[in-house]
Amino acid sequence: MLSRRFRPLFTAALLFAFSASMALFAQDTTHRGRKYKAPPPTSKVEVTILRGDDGKPIENAAVVFQLEGDKGNMELKTNEDGKAVIDVLPTGSKVTLQVLAKGFQTYGRDYTIDKPEMAFEVKMNRPGKQYSIYENEPKAAKQDDGAAKDKQPKADKGDASKPSSTKDQPSESANDSSAKPDSSQPQPQ
Repeated sequence: MLSRRFRPLFTAALLFAFSASMALFAQDTTHRGRKYKAPPPTSKVEVTILRGDDGKPIENAAVVFQLEGDKGNMELKTNEDGKAVIDVLPTGSKVTLQVLAKGFQTYGRDYTIDKPEMAFEVKMNRPGKQYSIYENEPKAAKQDDGAAKDKQPKADKGDASKPSSTKDQPSESANDSSAKPDSSQPQPQ
C-alpha cells in the first residue's frame, strides 16, 4: 500500500529528471552566449596640483580628463596633498587635461598616455590684471605702443618701387575744413 502512494510522486520525479536532461542535451555546446572581449590595458595617471608662487598643494581642485573622440569626461578632486589619481585611462589614448581651482587661472593641455604609470605636476598661477580701454593704462604700456607705432619701415629714397611713408601723405580728419562733406548727413546752415 505504501508503494501505491509514492507511485505518482516517483513518476513526477522521473519525468522532471528526464525533461531536465533533455534540456541540457538540447543546448548548443559551440555557442556559449556573447563573445568576451577583454578591455584595453589601462594606465595609472597621477596629477599633482601646486601653487605657482610657493609650491604648496591645492586641495579640492577639479581635475578633468577628456578622452579624444569621447563625448563624456571624468572629473576628480584633489586631496589635501594636491593629488588626484585615475587608473582607467586606456594606454595609448590622447587625453585633454583641464584643471580648475578657485582663485587660479584655468589650466588645459593635451597629453598622450603612452606608459603604464605616468605623473604630471601642474603649477597654477593667480589670474593677471586684465586691461580695459575704460581705465587708465600704465605709462609703460602707453610708451611701448607709441614706440611701436613710430617704428615703421622706412622706404629707400632711390627705390621707386616701394611706396613712400605714410607720414608724407596728408591725413583726413573730421575737423579738417578742406575735407569733402558727407552727402548722407544733413548740412548745418
